[in-house]
Order: sequence, then structure tokens, then C-alpha cells
Amino acid sequence: MATANQLPDPMKFTVADLLDQLSPEEAQPLANLEKALGLSRSAEKQQLRIAVEALERLELVEVSEAGLRRRDNPELIPARLRCSSKGFCFALRDDGGDDIYVREHQLNHAWNGDRVLVHVTREGGRRRSPEGGVQCILARSTTSLLAQVEQQQERLVATPLDDRLLTSVELPAADAEHLDPEHQSVVEVLIDRYPVAQFSPQGHVARRLPVNGGEAADLDLLLTKHRLSQRSAAPRASLRSLNAKERTDLTAQPALLLDLWSGREAPGLPALALEKREGGGWVLWLHSPAVAERFTPGSSLDLWLREQADALCVGRQWLPLVSGALAKAAAFKVGEEQAALSVVLELDGEGALQTYRFCRSQIRPVASVGAEALMALVERKPKSRTLSAPLKPLKDHLEPLGELLEVAALLQQQRRGRGSVELNLAMPGIDSLADLMVPAPVPGLQGWLVELPAHHPSALLREAILLADRALGSHLAALGLPALFSANPAADPSDLNDVAKAALALEIPLELDEDGQASATELAAAFAATDRSRALQQQLRAVMPPQQLEPSPAAHALAGIDGETTAFAPWSCPALHYADIWNQQLLVLLLTEGKDRPSVRHKVSVDLSSPACHGAIDWPLLAPSQLAPFQQALEHGLVQRLAGRRRFQAELEADLLAMAQARQAEPLVGQTLPGVISGVQSYGFFVEVPPSNVEGLVHVSSLKDDWYEYRSRQNRLVGRKNRRAYMLGDAVEVVIEKVDALRHQIDLAVVLPEGVELAEEGAADDEADGTEAIVAVPVLSEA
Repeated sequence: MATANQLPDPMKFTVADLLDQLSPEEAQPLANLEKALGLSRSAEKQQLRIAVEALERLELVEVSEAGLRRRDNPELIPARLRCSSKGFCFALRDDGGDDIYVREHQLNHAWNGDRVLVHVTREGGRRRSPEGGVQCILARSTTSLLAQVEQQQERLVATPLDDRLLTSVELPAADAEHLDPEHQSVVEVLIDRYPVAQFSPQGHVARRLPVNGGEAADLDLLLTKHRLSQRSAAPRASLRSLNAKERTDLTAQPALLLDLWSGREAPGLPALALEKREGGGWVLWLHSPAVAERFTPGSSLDLWLREQADALCVGRQWLPLVSGALAKAAAFKVGEEQAALSVVLELDGEGALQTYRFCRSQIRPVASVGAEALMALVERKPKSRTLSAPLKPLKDHLEPLGELLEVAALLQQQRRGRGSVELNLAMPGIDSLADLMVPAPVPGLQGWLVELPAHHPSALLREAILLADRALGSHLAALGLPALFSANPAADPSDLNDVAKAALALEIPLELDEDGQASATELAAAFAATDRSRALQQQLRAVMPPQQLEPSPAAHALAGIDGETTAFAPWSCPALHYADIWNQQLLVLLLTEGKDRPSVRHKVSVDLSSPACHGAIDWPLLAPSQLAPFQQALEHGLVQRLAGRRRFQAELEADLLAMAQARQAEPLVGQTLPGVISGVQSYGFFVEVPPSNVEGLVHVSSLKDDWYEYRSRQNRLVGRKNRRAYMLGDAVEVVIEKVDALRHQIDLAVVLPEGVELAEEGAADDEADGTEAIVAVPVLSEA
């Protein structure tokens, strides 16, 4: 066994992997556990025995002659660590409960992003978070990191660029060749040993990366930071060929493809078709690529897809979810027959859903439609005989396309009427962001929707997808099948109240209910009509809970996206998210193996593809053996893993945006630019500078004309002597003083009006000292 100063072999499994393989009901023989974790070498098996012994001491595992059984301890709470550069750490609970404050000495060597088990040591109060300590590290988030190499006396260390990692990593002497006093490069460091007892973490330099190498080098930096520079290859798998004779023939239907993205390996999207109903109303078809039918649930390919979880857009290219072979087999192409999973949605004249029906189909798309063509169609005069260039390839499909736009507008109106929250906070127009600038047609990770006109291709597709996901969610929930449902809780009323107070302090007119509350929908509508709309919408965005996946239909459904409590089950975009593949697997199982009658002796059957069967089934719909793989995956933490990957996706996109904005700001250092105050804190205020909307900080210590106090209830900084105020949404002029692209930090200085005298040096020094006092005693600054 390795000593503390030797580097042991890296573990092939995590504690989370181990616990996921165990059940609280049935004991698992150790040999079976070794096989399930893929352990064959004696050193790997020895590591498993050490881990089991430690978990037994923590009373997380019970060992008997029959094998190992998981013990669920309600006092140990699964969570994910989120730390700040100041040493403040919180454990974000998997169950959505209150965040737990973890002091630095209670981290027990856990790092930012790690999945942990936390024991609460002090309950929270009205204005205080509960406190606790890390008892067990379930899974390490950081296996490699970006750093700068430094010589600290006799130690050669790597200092992480991510200052939320409150440590340095010891390096071997041979890595001294990567010392870079001018900071023209950074290095990728692989972690060889995590900290244990009094011993520091150890690692080694894998490669050097340039800091100013252009767009491609920046992307390499970000992919390396998020450990995406080398992704695991898809396992070899034989894909099923789908027999067209077993499917509903819809090849004569004029299905249209919406052209959203241009990036390399962009995921495929659904096709749409529309028919008018006799007597009024519409029949809207959505055809999703038949991805889930081409491999076996639980196969090696399926497990690999679960680990990938999502397709990731990194600007001009995508890191695809599905393998190249699977994407090619399932992709829709104009003029070519292809298998699909389809739903027909029957709408009344106002766009309200009346009924639906699912089927396995065969389609042949007739045309592809992009944003330019849709805009040209909207701007075309009704009786015009000429066609603009974007419309000429679509001359035979203009009428159904126009009707599709009409229905999309009705669906949008219906959704808004149910309380949907839309914010005008799309990505800024920076070329390197490319496909990231196009809002995804699925609701996304946030609990609100990007405001789009009905003729935008993303908006058109989004309305159809929301309706299709709503239909499948309602169907699978009524039949009691183990689907993955989309949900996001409504915003906390106290958080909304704080946003409303900030708006009222700015004299924004709001209508509150009898309890003095305002809904997110009402706030969004009120903010959109003001000259401070963007800054206020950003405040509202910050308190909207993110979308999440749940194994049962949530009562809150998609609050902020659809105000009704109907269940939503995503399935329309299987090349974007694994949750869609999962629900497609259930839908295919239902359509092909579901029992539509109690026994073959019964002549009357029910239609399992439509809501006509709801409440009419009193027999087992599917055999227990068919549902067991789905239920076991849910019991073994599938939802938590997918949720973790969604957070990962959000962090990656935020980093891509921040890097692109920082690069846009670098040539502007020293220039005076107009901006808008986007946030106010006790230590200064943030200013957003168009057109890239790069955000930088004006620190309170740089305001030399007075001593400024923070008034949190009014969301402003106010000078003690001159009474000058800096408020949310104010227009200001700033100078970009410093840009750190690697850390995404922008330092700004506000340009004072002409004739303003600077405070005396002593007063400025007092200001810098007094800032901390104001922070420490915020109640005094409210007077």
C-alpha cells in the first residue's frame, strides 16, 4: 500500500458510484460489486475494500455475510459545494432545501464543486443559514485544473486560476521548466493525489497553453478548464435499422425543418407540419428524430449517453450528445425518408390544446426554413407577386408556412395568458459566440423564456415543443410510467418582494396584491415598460429558480414558463438532452409493448397512444421486468447526475460568454464609454457596457469625490456630503482600467461630472476604511 508521500493509483470509481450500486433492501455480494464497478486488478479491489471499511465506519454501508447493503442516514445530506474566493462555502442540497454554510475548517479537504455528504451542526434561523461540516466526499469535481507555476521558497507549486479552489498543488521539481514570470501562458495540471491529513495535494503539469493565442486558443483554455479537451469516445454499438412497414406512413405530408444553427455537429431538431381542421381549428404535427429506438435501453451506448447528458454548444462548434453514427442514422434531411416519433396535436381556433395522439412514423421533409426566410415572409406584402431571394426556394410552401406562423402566434398568446415570464435578456451579439446567440427552442436551464417575436424560428419551434412536451407529460403521468418531468419552482415570494422594493425605490409603478406582493409575471411586464428595463429584468432573473428534472410530475410544473400545473416530459429533442432520450424510450415501450386489454380473450382494447385510455386501465400496462431498468436507474441517482450536468452546462456557457466579453473589452482599455448600472453592492456597483454588455466593477474605493454609504433597501450608493447617488439602471460614463480575460474580471472607474472636486486624501483613506464598517453593520447605513 502506498505511503502518504507516494502517489497511489487513481481510483477507478467514486464513493457515489459505489453507493449507487447498493440497495438498502437487498445485500450485494462483494464480487458482484467489483464486477459492476469494472474492477479487475488486485490494487483496484483493495481500494474498494478500503472504501467499504471507511463507509462502514460512517454507517453508510452495512456489511454482512450476504454482502453489502446501503444505509440511508437522514442526518447526512447530499449536496454540492459552492465556494467563493473569500473562503465562504455553501453546500447546495440535492433536495432543494436551504443551503448549508460550511466553514473552511469544516470542509475536510473538499473542494469547490465536489459532491459531498454534510452533517448539520447548527440549525438556521430567519436570517441565518444552517451550518454544517463535510462528513464524506462522494465525488471529486476537479481532476485537473488551469494554473500558473510559482516557486515558493523550496516548494514548486501550481496556483489555480480558479480562486474558489482554496489551495495550491505541489509539483515535482521537473516542472520548474514551466515557470513563467511574464504570465504569457498557463498550464494544465493533473491531480495525482488529493489532500489527506496534513499532506498537500500533488499533481504534475500536462501541457502549457498560451494566454493570448486567439479565438481557438481561448476555446482550448475553456475546454481544458472544464475538462472537455478530451471526451470519452462512444462505445462500439450496432444500431438498429427501423422497418418503415411497421410505422405510420406520413411521407406525403409537407413537413418543414427549422434551420436554427450553423455550427459544426449542431444537433438535429424536430420537423413540423400543419393542417386546417374541418369546422375550424388546426392539427399540428411534431416529428422528433427516432433516436431512442436505435439502441437498447441499459446498453453500453445508453450508459455512455447518460454520462454525456447534454449536447454542449461552444460557439462555432458543438460537443454532441449522440455519437456520430447515431446522429447520421437519425438525422432529418430534406427530400429523404426517415423514421420519426410523432405527435398530432389538435387545437381549437384560439390555439388551445384539445387532444393528442402519438405514433411511430415515417416522414419526408419537404423544405428547410431559416430566420431570413421567415422575416422575408412576415415583411412581404399580402398581394405581392414577386418573391425575395430567401423565399424563392420555398415558393410552393408559403401558404402552410404562413399558417404555421399564425398558429405559433396563437400558442404564444395562450402561454403568455397562463402567466409565462419572458425577459429581453438574450446573448449579446459577439461573433465568437455564434450558435450560443440563438436561443434554444427548448425552455433551457433557466426558469423563464427569452423574449422572441413569433416569427423567429426558435420561437416557432419552441411553442410546438412546449405543447408536445406537455402532451407527453400529461400522458405518462396519467399512466404512472417512470418518466423524467421538467419543473421549476415558482420564485420565493420574499425574493420577488425584494425585487419589487428595488423597483419601487426607483419610482417604478407596480400593482401589488392585498399582501403587498407581486408575481414574477407582473414584475416582468412592469419592467418591460420602463427605461431601466434591462437592469430590473436582470434582478428578476437572479431570483427565478432554475429548471430541474424530477421523477414525478411536480405540482408547480413549469412555473415561469407555463403557469398551469400540467406535467411536462421533454422528448422532442433527443440530440440535445438525455432526458428526451429517456422519455422517448418510455414512449416507444408503451407503443410497442404496452397491453391495450387485460388479456387476449378481451375483444375491446383501449388506445394507448391518446388520452382516451386515461382512467380506463385496471391491469398491468407493462411487465415489471420491462420497467425494472428504468426504476433502478432512478433509484441509483440518475436525476441527480443529470442535474449536475445541467449545472455544468450553465457554468460552461457562462464562462464562454465572460471570456468573449473580456476579449471584446481588452482593446477598449483606457477609453471612456457609456454604460448602465446593473447592480449595486456595499463594495461598489457593476456597470454594463454595450454592445457586448461586458460587465465590470466600479469599486467604492475608487469614488474619490466623497464617502459613499450603501442603502440596500433603496439599492443605491449615496455620498455623505454631495448626496450624489448611484442607482440601479442609471446611465454613467466609465473608463475601462484593467481586463483580466482569464479570470473574467473587468475593473472600471466612473467618470465624474465636470467641476466635481476630489475629496482630500485623508477623507479618501477614511472612505476605504469605512467601507468595511458599512458592510459589517448594514442597518446603520439605512438611516
